[in-house]
Amino acid sequence: MIMDIRLLDYQSTTAAWQNRDALRPAIDSQSSGLRRNDLPGSDVDTWIGRVAQVDGLDLGPWQCRNNALADYCLRQGQFLASVETLKQYFDAARIGIIVGSSTSAIDRTETAYQQLTDDGELAPEFQQPEVHNPHALGLYVAHTLGITGPSMTINTACSSSAKVFASAARWLAAGVVDAVVVGGTDALGLSVVHGFNALQLVSPAPCQPFDQNRTGINIGEAAGFALLANAEQLSAEFPLSRHRITLSGYGESSDAHHMSHPHPEGTGARLAMQQALSQAKLQPAQIDYVNLHGTASQANDAIEGDVISVLFGENTLCSSTKGWTGHTLGAAGITEALIAVDTLISGIVPANLNLQQQDPRLTLPLPRNNVTKLCQHVMSNSFGFGGNNCSLIFSATAS
Repeated sequence: MIMDIRLLDYQSTTAAWQNRDALRPAIDSQSSGLRRNDLPGSDVDTWIGRVAQVDGLDLGPWQCRNNALADYCLRQGQFLASVETLKQYFDAARIGIIVGSSTSAIDRTETAYQQLTDDGELAPEFQQPEVHNPHALGLYVAHTLGITGPSMTINTACSSSAKVFASAARWLAAGVVDAVVVGGTDALGLSVVHGFNALQLVSPAPCQPFDQNRTGINIGEAAGFALLANAEQLSAEFPLSRHRITLSGYGESSDAHHMSHPHPEGTGARLAMQQALSQAKLQPAQIDYVNLHGTASQANDAIEGDVISVLFGENTLCSSTKGWTGHTLGAAGITEALIAVDTLISGIVPANLNLQQQDPRLTLPLPRNNVTKLCQHVMSNSFGFGGNNCSLIFSATAS
């Protein structure tokens, strides 16, 4: 097992819930956040997961939808107060930031190019070097939180914000920092929706992961953040230890089979899950719930389903939660990891939303309705383009 890495606080914003407190009611009611595509300038026949609350946010020189999503999420609940508590306990220079994003500020860049002057110059309001930047999210989070420790942004497509947990664990183990803010944000944009449409991957209906009649994915946007620290450095009275949730294992792989198609035998996905189990010193039967990558594409669901069936058998509950949020790309890793964490706290395993007729080739125990189950260990899978795979295991430990 890796060191005792405690999850101290977290927040999540998706099309289905605006914050952590609203996550559980959305899961309980099985209320999807998907809607027909109403992205301005897009005529793609599909459904999307749009966070309408950020439409009017103005961040001045930091303006872009990705930063707006991050800003909105960071200001939910007591997360900012928790960050201040952490800064007082340690030091702003001893807290790191690791975030994941697949598209960064592409929506702002799209708008800038649409409004180029006749001589090809960017209008003054779009001359934003800290926004038109792959590290834009990391820069904005550091600016907003007043954290001066090391920061980096991971871009490994759909596994980006799952890998932030693995990188944070390595930083903590190496003593680079005493605590880490991890996060992930991806916003909707024309190039995203039209790009996936060009790949013939989007569905004209709400996505149906693992359904026999699934027709493709729905793109969504989301943001999620969490605070991690080495529990050995926290006193018994530390105020942010209400729930004893630990990152107990992680596994990463890169099978490099194809730019957009998973390995037909799921080699990399299997390796990531096996590494996470080995690191956590757990057997597959000890995992109470697996949050599947489950995009509702033909290839992903068939291959992931086969690998899960072989590794876990037919007794481990699992589901894809993209029916609530859509596929949030670079934000999917942390968004779905936090859904799995919520399962440890609530004892409610989320349904595989929109499942009507399970693909008969798959033997996964996919619930059509939420299941009440006391969980001790949960896994979350994120598999990205290019064969970038990451599996995370979180555990509830005794008080």
